[in-house]
Amino acid sequence: MRSLLKSLKSGKVLISDGAWGTFLHEKGLKSGECPELWNISNRNAVLEIAKSYVAAGSDMILTNSFGGSPVKLNHYGLEDRAYELNKAAAEISREAAGNSCLVLGSIGPTGKVLMMEEVSESDMYDGFYLQAQALKAGGADAICVETMSAIDEASLAVRAAKKATNLEIICTFTFDKTKAGEYRTMMGVSPAEMVNTVKEAGADVIGTNCGNGFVNMIDIVKEIRNVDAYTPVLVHANAGIPVLVDGVSVFPDTPEFMASHIKELIDCGANIIGGCCGTTPAHIRAMVTEINKISQ
Repeated sequence: MRSLLKSLKSGKVLISDGAWGTFLHEKGLKSGECPELWNISNRNAVLEIAKSYVAAGSDMILTNSFGGSPVKLNHYGLEDRAYELNKAAAEISREAAGNSCLVLGSIGPTGKVLMMEEVSESDMYDGFYLQAQALKAGGADAICVETMSAIDEASLAVRAAKKATNLEIICTFTFDKTKAGEYRTMMGVSPAEMVNTVKEAGADVIGTNCGNGFVNMIDIVKEIRNVDAYTPVLVHANAGIPVLVDGVSVFPDTPEFMASHIKELIDCGANIIGGCCGTTPAHIRAMVTEINKISQ
């Protein structure tokens, strides 16, 4: 079994992949359509995305399973196909990755709030458990619980994934900058509050993704490092904050701009760096080139 933590022991900063949803929409995914169903109905299109990041030099790639929990798939009437869709997602990324890079099984939030009793704790846990099982069966090397905003849901996902697979677990939250200049999730969680809770749940790697470009991610990583100097930190940043141009959302940060902030991210404590919304293989190639320069 490939190990993310062993790969990090060399001391080299690893490069992850970039956006998936952005590319799926470019390839024809319609608004309101289930992205995970494409693992069956448009397998080649999903495989092309995965291969593009491997070719760009990623050390690890995600799976097209972000919304693959049965709780989330229920919106499309696909909850009974959760295992099939997640396993297929991992198989696609595994095929693209071969032996050259790691596969991270993506688990995103359910869209339900436990405190509002929109879903039971047991149903949420069981859904994450099944999803993680399927991702491992499809060839995932680690599980990435990502884009979380609530401590209770993130902790359930991490515990379920660890119990189901015994794989290494990454957990990332999405933070927004408040008017007071603080970083909080939409549920009010700070980077410092996130750290110990998800580690206690079983996370091996912690971090942040989405919602911010590299500039803000630097501040978030610093906050994480203020309370934890040792746990590996992953950063998946957007290509900046999208702006509307002729009615279309455009992400402004170029590959060169993102690459220019790599060293500062590393200096403040990031161990794995990649992209989220709006990032492309060109962004990843620029990051790889910059990392290689720094490593020389």
